[in-house]
Amino acid sequence: DSCKAEKHHVVNQQTGERLFFGELVEAAAQQLAPENPTFKNRKDVNYIGKELPSIDIDDFTSGKAIYGMDVKIPGMKYAAVARCPVTFGTVQSFDATDTEKFPGVSQVLEIQRVEKPFGHLGGIAVIADNSWSALKGKEALKIDWDFGDNGSYDTEAYMETLKENVTKKGKLIQEKGDIEQAFQQADKIREAIYELPHLVHAPMEAPNATARFENGICEIWAPVQAPQVTRKEVSELLEIDLENVTIHVTLLGGGFGRKSKPDFVLEAAWIAKETGAPVQVIWSREDDIRHSYYHAISAQYLKGGLTRDGSVNAWLHRTAYPSITSTFMPGEVHGAGFEFQQGMSKLPYEIENQRFENGEAPAHVRIGWLRSVYNIIHGFSVNVFADELAIEAESDPYEFRMKMLGSDRVYPSDNEYKLDTAKMKNVLSKVAENSSWGTDLPQGHGRGIAIHYSFYSYVASVVEVSVLDGKLQVHKIFTVADCGTVVNQNTVRAQLEGAAVFGLSLAMFGNITAREGRIVQGNYHDYEMLRIHQTPDIQIEVVQSEDLPTGIGEPGVPVIAPALINAIFDATGKRFRSLPLKAHGLV
Repeated sequence: DSCKAEKHHVVNQQTGERLFFGELVEAAAQQLAPENPTFKNRKDVNYIGKELPSIDIDDFTSGKAIYGMDVKIPGMKYAAVARCPVTFGTVQSFDATDTEKFPGVSQVLEIQRVEKPFGHLGGIAVIADNSWSALKGKEALKIDWDFGDNGSYDTEAYMETLKENVTKKGKLIQEKGDIEQAFQQADKIREAIYELPHLVHAPMEAPNATARFENGICEIWAPVQAPQVTRKEVSELLEIDLENVTIHVTLLGGGFGRKSKPDFVLEAAWIAKETGAPVQVIWSREDDIRHSYYHAISAQYLKGGLTRDGSVNAWLHRTAYPSITSTFMPGEVHGAGFEFQQGMSKLPYEIENQRFENGEAPAHVRIGWLRSVYNIIHGFSVNVFADELAIEAESDPYEFRMKMLGSDRVYPSDNEYKLDTAKMKNVLSKVAENSSWGTDLPQGHGRGIAIHYSFYSYVASVVEVSVLDGKLQVHKIFTVADCGTVVNQNTVRAQLEGAAVFGLSLAMFGNITAREGRIVQGNYHDYEMLRIHQTPDIQIEVVQSEDLPTGIGEPGVPVIAPALINAIFDATGKRFRSLPLKAHGLV
């Protein structure tokens, strides 16, 4: 009773004695957690909700920060792996004569594919004394590949199949009311098909891992997002106890979901065991883009019914995309429940008649999660279609959304996080106010709005653009987010600013295509990123809340592309239903 916690210490208020939290860890671990602790009053907190400085900024700006490729250990070799250009293709034969003559090359090994969700793809590994020799030695290999079942994959033809699948009845996901009768009673019907391409993470630092295997013990240094998963996968691959695997997590160098899948780490672990030497496996930018786990290509069909008073009485949404579950269950052609809940079936709008369906879509590349996952797909189609319905109803897009959100409701949930439409209306109204929604803009300028609920957070964005002489310029982005209790305001704001840049990059340039099974793109010249001169003024507001903290790294992404599309329509009267915008000649 005489003690209190104060700035990392426990203080005896009677004697003035102080003990640092760290000194008390061992003793505290022996005690049971109190059942009903009394928490500090929010007005007395020192850190929660404040703007806290980054603890890493000095290392970042001085070059002291250690990323995966910065790791160097004694006796380390370098390895580069030639993988089949078609997903899951295999080596028929290879000739390493020219490679073995290359200065610095010490060994050439064939790696067999590990047929697990995060297993490495297999191929031919070139081990050398330095990274340049490993990469150049890889280029000198002569390999005959068996391209396998995915050798004919063509994304253009595949999109046509997806669009055909969403124009006919699909597998029922969820329904409410009588959709067919509602369409018959509607005064106006609106239909639209939306197309989104494969995307790739393209982090600044390509995948890499350093491994050492000695006396049955494996030590890994790598930029991984899921070290526990990585440790388990290495243990199983090398057939050693989990206790004999140590993962040292370096700074990430960008991840966006790619580095949660440790196939590149397994390559390093296997080569280190096989060669008996420490090894760093390095992926080139082309390796990263052409051998990734891709965000799913998709087609969406939406149909809405409008009554005479401008209300939506029917909403039909069909989606078709290769599912992440195909990575874990090869041959799966339908999506999973958690994917539909990402912006599709958990519709916040108060519409009496709803139906959600899923069309078939087999996977021909590895499918994985990318920042915001299927919220990107569904957030795009739902938000653009909401705008299309608003225009059909001759209504303002902001007012139309408010009307569709309807009464304040809390959706049932199997956990403590529940979708609350009052919170969604709050971020929507705030972003409209912040962006001066409804005020006049110059000729050729426009605003677009979008809202989305994902990872239990509520986000609304307005994008302001101009389209002059057929060229797009994004001037401003306004984002409002409600993510419950915020610990560090700076971190939350940075995540939302980063999400705006990430979302614009995807909308303007993001496009992975396959031809004859091969990924066409290979580097930043043909898988482009937003440049500084293209980056708009980004203004962020974070709703002050004492509710449970929710996600913030991903929820800012899904609103950007649809708000941008809606802004372009406001500026030009032209409606684009597919991305990237570069394909339409706007950038």
